[in-house]
Amino acid sequence: MNISISFWIAFIIFVLAMLTLDLFVFHKKNTVVKVKEALLWSLFWIGLAVIFNVGVYFMVGKVKALEFLTGYLIEESLSVDNLFVFILIFGFFKIEPKYQHKILFWGIIGAIIMRGVFIFAGVALIQRFNWIMYVFGAFLIYTGIKLLFEKEEDEYNPNKNFFIRGFKRIFPVSDDMSKPRFFFRSNKILYATPFFITLLVIEASDLIFAVDSIPAVLSVSKDPFIVYTSNIFAILGLRSLYFALNGIMSYFHFLKYALSGILTFIGFKMCVNELASEVGYDFHISNLASLGVIVTLLTVSILLSITVKNRDEHKALKK
Repeated sequence: MNISISFWIAFIIFVLAMLTLDLFVFHKKNTVVKVKEALLWSLFWIGLAVIFNVGVYFMVGKVKALEFLTGYLIEESLSVDNLFVFILIFGFFKIEPKYQHKILFWGIIGAIIMRGVFIFAGVALIQRFNWIMYVFGAFLIYTGIKLLFEKEEDEYNPNKNFFIRGFKRIFPVSDDMSKPRFFFRSNKILYATPFFITLLVIEASDLIFAVDSIPAVLSVSKDPFIVYTSNIFAILGLRSLYFALNGIMSYFHFLKYALSGILTFIGFKMCVNELASEVGYDFHISNLASLGVIVTLLTVSILLSITVKNRDEHKALKK
């Protein structure tokens, strides 16, 4: 899929324009994002992704459109797991809900840049070294199995993060949270605040998250434009999704099992498809099959979570 530089520039300008409107027009005041508002914004971002997907269909055909849709769903489903981390981070640093949107906004800006670097590097590696597909596939299988047996920690301490420890060694950090600012100057010394430290932890968590999600999407398409745009549309809706799901996270109790299955399946698909291609065997796990597996696993995990939660609530009422 040959996309001209002007189309790339137009897409980036569109993204920056939407982000500017979001921060400086619709959310210029520090207010708590209510669930209803967050749901409407989530539908808005999903709607934009659907419209873009339709545009891809008419521009370059159903194959690329299916690649975009599958990549978008992979990224969106894996990003839900990241929302749990955001909740823990904001809770640890005691960031009030009315300030969380602004921090997530600047986190999205960093994520857009990092994803671009990761995606182009990943595509370049795959084009030069075919065997890297086996590395990505094995890594996803390992991550999926590890996630399945991972125990939930009672305590979450971002101060143990390597980036945060390194930053605090070279830059003075204050505990002042009287104003929602990232930096302030006192006695000619520039200090970082807990708001900026929170942003750093958000960026670090997204960096770790991208290590899993980028190879997963590359299993669907090696087209930089498809991979990048599907990632960006999922990221753009991440903030709204966070506020929409913040109060109903208990309904995603079994989500990690679905994500484990998705990562393991995608890793298996990458290895099998690459091996079949090398030996000339006429076998290929299609993106349509991947889409079916992803939707099925997510649906089953959510329905099972709802069933168990309703059962527990019913038992609690009987006591």
